[in-house]
Amino acid sequence: MKIRNSAGRWGGRVIGATFAFVALAASAHHSFAAFFDNQKSVSVQGKVTQFHFANPHGIIAIEVTNPDGTKTLWKGETNSPSMMARRGWTKESIKVGDTVTIDGWPARDNAPYVRIRELKGPDGKVIGKSSDAASEAKQ
Repeated sequence: MKIRNSAGRWGGRVIGATFAFVALAASAHHSFAAFFDNQKSVSVQGKVTQFHFANPHGIIAIEVTNPDGTKTLWKGETNSPSMMARRGWTKESIKVGDTVTIDGWPARDNAPYVRIRELKGPDGKVIGKSSDAASEAKQ
C-alpha cells in the first residue's frame, strides 16, 4: 500500500507560490538606472495639469508648448512622498495651473518622461532640496 504525503506536496506549492509572488512584487518597483539615463539631462517648462503626491512615486504632469506651437504632455517622477517631505515638499508645493520648470534625467526610451532632479516654481525658485544621481540610484 502506497501512502501519499499530500501535505508535503501542498507545502511545496505554497512555498513556490510565495517565492513567485515576492519576485513579482519586487520587480514592480523599478530601478532608477533601468528607466532613466543619469548621463543626460533634460529641462522642460510648462503648465501643471496634474500633481499626484502619493506612493510609490509622486507624479507631476505638465503641458509643454513646443517651438512649432504643438503641445506635449510631459510627466515628471519624484521620490516617495515621505522622501519629498524630508526635502521640503508638501501637497501644496505646486498647484494645477502653475507654470514650472523641471530639470532631471530623461527616460531611456526617449518618452516625454523625466526623473525630477530639481523643480522651479512659478516664481523661479527651487522647490525643496535638489536631488542627485547617487541618491536616486539608491531608490
